[in-house]
Amino acid sequence: MAIDETASRQAKRTCVDAALGASETCGAPASPDGLDPREVEAYLVRNTAARTALDLPERAPIEVRPLARGEYNANFSFVHPVTGRKLLFRVNLGSQMHLDDQIGYEAHALTLLEPSGRTPRVLFVDSSKSYFGKGVLVEEWLDGRPLSYDADLDVAAEVLADVHAVALSDGHGLVAPDDPLGAVIDECEAMFRVYRRWAGADRTTLDRIDRLFAHARKVACEPRVPAHRHIVSTELNSRNFLINERGTSYLVDWEKPVAGEVEQDLAHFLAPTTTFWKTETVLDARDVDRFIEAYEHAVAGRFSLASLRDRTAAYLTITCLRGLTWCAMAYAQHRSGERSVADAYTLGKVESYLGDPFLSFVEREFFGLSPEGGAPRR
Repeated sequence: MAIDETASRQAKRTCVDAALGASETCGAPASPDGLDPREVEAYLVRNTAARTALDLPERAPIEVRPLARGEYNANFSFVHPVTGRKLLFRVNLGSQMHLDDQIGYEAHALTLLEPSGRTPRVLFVDSSKSYFGKGVLVEEWLDGRPLSYDADLDVAAEVLADVHAVALSDGHGLVAPDDPLGAVIDECEAMFRVYRRWAGADRTTLDRIDRLFAHARKVACEPRVPAHRHIVSTELNSRNFLINERGTSYLVDWEKPVAGEVEQDLAHFLAPTTTFWKTETVLDARDVDRFIEAYEHAVAGRFSLASLRDRTAAYLTITCLRGLTWCAMAYAQHRSGERSVADAYTLGKVESYLGDPFLSFVEREFFGLSPEGGAPRR
């Protein structure tokens, strides 16, 4: 065992030497895109600003492990060689918000949210894109399991209430749409244009989603500037929650925060286009009512909830359209070779959202239309 441990330490030291410029490589050649753990290790060894911010000893061996990769970010973990704390290394691959400095924006939002106690703390950010042309963020590691819609609706309500209660000052630096609901429709239009322009677009899908657009524009026909703005995630699938039964639960993956209306977050959390994404769950009316009641209780008077239910209902309709148009865009990009979806599971969900019975269910339940078809199995 002692011989094995010594060999392991020597191997890690060799990797550090290689990262600092030695001609040898550790194992097979690293990929040239910044998504190989060895490239992350090399960056942490070489980057003086990162070592200083993270208090990393010079030439200290660091072992990086790959985690989940999404369409817009790749994640890695490593253990601090001195403190033993596990940390998250996040590489930005693109911006859904079309920002030049996506990783800097995400880090800024997390800094604003730190008083909530419900989000990860930022430890280091590099917006220079010196890392293979990509932005880099290091944040604290938070433990927890994914949210269960059957067991954790009350906990999710508490997490969102604490996040939404964070005060926003003037000059907050976040995107703040004049008409947040109308801005979502604009986003849907932009995404669906990708599908419209694709040579393989299905005529029936085009017609059905155009029908949803017509209804959605009626729902959002009167522009409304929020009287009070809050930091909202706009991305609330079950795996973005980290649940701890005996401790603090958290909300992570802040790729698209805006200064907007809390109802946008509530609707995104409740919409079938969200709940069915990572699970087989579609919430019924009783679940929705129970969650909103729990949220109202958790807010406990910290901010106004005037028109909460009516506004949430409007956002639910538009949020369903957003999910469908994102899937249409992703499907067209995948099939045309422009941008691949993350994995086979994601592609399967995208295809299911654009076909029956899911599309028929959304048409009927959230747009008041009457196509044939039923709901996805719960």
